[in-house]
Formats: sequence, C-alpha cells, structure tokens
Amino acid sequence: MRTIVYFLLLCAFHDFATTRNLNIPQQVLLNTLATMSINDEESDNKLTFFEINLSTSLMIPKANFRAEAHIIQTDDGYLLTLYRIPGNNNSPPVLLQHGLLSSYTDWIIPGTDNGLAFILANEGYDVWLGNFRGNTYSRAHISLSPSDSTFWNFSFHEMGVYDLPAMISYITHMTSQPLHSYIGHSMGTTASYVMVAERPEIAQMVRMIISLAPTAFVKHIKSPIRLLAPFAENLQKILHLLGEDEVLPHSTVTNFLKKLICNMTRIQKEICTNLIFLLCGFDREQFDITLLPIIMNNYPAGSSTKVLVHFAQEHKSGKFRQYDYGREKNLLIYNAAEPPDYNLANVTTPFALFYAENDWLSSVLDVKKLIDLLPNVVDEYKVPFPKFNHLDFLWAVDAPKLVYERVLKIMKTMTSVDEPCY
Repeated sequence: MRTIVYFLLLCAFHDFATTRNLNIPQQVLLNTLATMSINDEESDNKLTFFEINLSTSLMIPKANFRAEAHIIQTDDGYLLTLYRIPGNNNSPPVLLQHGLLSSYTDWIIPGTDNGLAFILANEGYDVWLGNFRGNTYSRAHISLSPSDSTFWNFSFHEMGVYDLPAMISYITHMTSQPLHSYIGHSMGTTASYVMVAERPEIAQMVRMIISLAPTAFVKHIKSPIRLLAPFAENLQKILHLLGEDEVLPHSTVTNFLKKLICNMTRIQKEICTNLIFLLCGFDREQFDITLLPIIMNNYPAGSSTKVLVHFAQEHKSGKFRQYDYGREKNLLIYNAAEPPDYNLANVTTPFALFYAENDWLSSVLDVKKLIDLLPNVVDEYKVPFPKFNHLDFLWAVDAPKLVYERVLKIMKTMTSVDEPCY
C-alpha cells in the first residue's frame, strides 16, 4: 500500500509541475516524497495523515473539501509546498502559516468543526496553507540536498525575506487580487514581522495581518526551554560537527520515540500531554486528548538548528533583530559589531494581535512591547480564558468561540482594498 501511495503522489506532483511549467527535476520530487511518512490508521472524526497528504486536486474524503498542492520556488532556490482549499472565482484569498517545528497540518488537525482552515473555507474564503523551508513538506531545493549542511543555513529571517514573499506573490498572481488576510501562529507571526520590515513591497500586497500568539520579543517566556538558551550556540556547533544541522525532523526515529512515549497506554498519553503543557502552558480543560495520535503523527515537522539559535539570541538580548554572527562576521555582513534591529516603525499594514495570559512561549509583556512598536494595530485581543496556552490557538476545544469568532469578525470588516480595518 505504501509503495502505491508514493507512486500516486509522485505522479500528482509531476503532473502539477508539468502543467505549471515548473522546472523541477524528477530527483527533487523523489527526494521530497521520500521524506513523507504515511499512516494508514483510521480515526473516526479526524483526518488521517494519509488523507491530508493526497495532493493536486484530489479530494480530502472525510472533510468533503477539494485540495490542491502547489510547488513554488523562492528567490534563493528553496521549493515550498503550498496547500489550498480553493474557494469560488472571487473568493478572498487567505494564507495560514504555521509555527516552529510545525506544518500546514496545524490548521486541519482539529477537524471540520474546529480547524481554522475548514472554518474559513466554509465562510467562503480561498484558503492557502503554507509550509516553511525545511519542514516535512518543503525539504527540497533546486541545487542543494537536505544532506548538505548549506541547505540548513537559514533562520526565521530567510523565512520572512524569501518564503513569505514567494508564497504571497504566487497567491496574488494566481488569484489576481491582493491577499485578504495573512494569519500566522507563533513563528508564523515572527516571519511576518521580518517581512513587513525587510520587504515592504510585499507587505503592500496584504490587506491585513492577524497574529495568533505573537512572537517577536521572547525575553519573558516562561517555558523551561529558556534554560537552554545560553547553550544553544554551543549545541549548534557540536551538531554541525556531527553533520546534524536539522532539528527534530519527521523521521523513523522520532516516530518510534513518539509511539514509545505517547501512543500506547492511557498513562503514556497523559505523560505526553503533560510534556506539551510543560513547554506551552498547562490547560487540560481545552485540550482534546483524542487529537494526540494525529498530532504526534505530524509533529515535529523539522527545521534548522539555526532557527533555534536565532530565537535563543533574541531571548538573551531582549531585542528583535537579525541573526548575530559574532563581532567579526557582523562587521562583514552588517558593517556593524551588533546585528541591526528589525525596523517596524514605518509599517503601514494593519495588524490584529491575539494573545493569552497563560502562553508560556509568548508572554503578555513581550506582546505589549511589540504592540508599542507597530504603528497600525487595529485590534489587540487577550483571550478571555485565563488558562489559554500557546497551542490552544490551534487545537483548543473552544478555539472557535474564544478566538476564531473574533478573527472572522475582523476579517469581514475588510470590505474593500482601500478601506481601513476598524
């Protein structure tokens, strides 16, 4: 069965590349597909990993939505996969972008009633789901292999400078209209702030940016991962020497460990759930434990160790700035001993920021600092549930009521390109 699935996926990708005149070598497609893990296990109410990976206009059976896969190329040669739930001819396009070590599946995992991708599709939007370079669905380059350390030489800076501009330019070209809304979660918000600062011409193509769990300043995070920040650069150097420039890919080893810890007995599932809470904030009331198997089937999706180091640098400095290469290399790259801050002072794009009191990875203090810097914040919303955590923005039982209702309300105020969002 798995061989048949891979063959069908290869044919779908090849057909798409041919019809779109994309110059993608067959070996690149084979390498990309070889990283995909297929899980044939069924779930009564949730999409299986098998179903959400069928590409190029194949149906997603349980959700009854059409799905498309689009392979796009960034200016620096990375091949990214955009998934789409197409709307009607004039449906407003919306781009949803995942966070660190995640993928487009974040927006689908909760199913048709709670998944933001499906909610937006039911509201008549043309829904696009992005995948950052280096994750399970974007492990390809026109000339580099994931086995080459150069492939992994990127942080969230490149995601904002190259990945998002490629996605947004492609979507606006395909739909012949500006992007109605960009919705990012966690690192998906980080990259959007980089984009508006470094690529203002792309930001002009976006009518509104909605940030769920805004992550720019990370000085006051409560998660225990802050304790690793002082050692991040040394750890990266050690991993580089060992030939490991990728962190937590979706692989056989991680799948085995996840099943060993999380997918067996009820006690093991409780342990796994509490590990998630330990990183993101405790909120048992909003977590649907029946989602755990499909979450574990798709997470983590991998990234570069340099991304983690960049976040560690931000925590240490308390600033939102470009990657710190050290004094000597900074002088060569930036012509300054310290890396430059991202300048948000001239941003004109309307922003709506959604944050939570119990988010251990996006603290209220850090969000407030960001709000003070963004000149065009049209909505600032703290989720009215004290225990709401970082991942609740994606998978909380009451996310539609606590978050998405307000998101939809804000989006519906965008009645024309020229009107402000108030």
